Amino acid sequence: MLSEKEGAAAVRLARDAIEGYLAGRGKPRPGGLPEPFGEKLGVFVTLRRYPGKELRGCIGFPQPTSPLGNGLVDAAILAATEDPRFPPVRPEEMGGLLVEVSVLTKPEEVKCGKAGERVKEVRVGRDGLIVEYGGSSGLLLPQVPVELGWSEEEFLCETCMKAGLPPDWWLEPKTRLCRFQAQVFSEELPGGDVKEEKLQACRPL
Repeated sequence: MLSEKEGAAAVRLARDAIEGYLAGRGKPRPGGLPEPFGEKLGVFVTLRRYPGKELRGCIGFPQPTSPLGNGLVDAAILAATEDPRFPPVRPEEMGGLLVEVSVLTKPEEVKCGKAGERVKEVRVGRDGLIVEYGGSSGLLLPQVPVELGWSEEEFLCETCMKAGLPPDWWLEPKTRLCRFQAQVFSEELPGGDVKEEKLQACRPL
């Protein structure tokens, strides 16, 4: 778990990486950071327009394959320049964008006796989801169903569609379902103070 101070440092690193890259200074090498930034952790960087918080870019790495500092820099630059849903961010846009960082736990597979029971193992407000089938995969961060007011079943369906699969494909026994949790840190104003986003409490069964 990152402290509030470490979360703020993560967001500042992401913003600095984007602004430096867009200014032509290349990709920075993170250094002099607290201990958690050397740990291998999954991470996503999300960019949102201020003040409406419309999505402007989001890319990351769900698996803990590289140190957090390195993954954070890479994810930040990719979110700004390589999200296929959006044109690359222009340098002058950064003054109107919020930077959000999600630090992930290692994904764990949801295993149940029957595929239909998977919905009981998922909690909106706690879990992010990854669906994999064949060569297709889709991921949604835990803040997404909270923001959109989805139920657990809707969350499963939407993650399947993110993978390009039919919405009910989470009921297919051969579909691999993984869940993870995340700490989410976001700017309150572009370039301003950072706070940890507290997702809504889990609904009881």
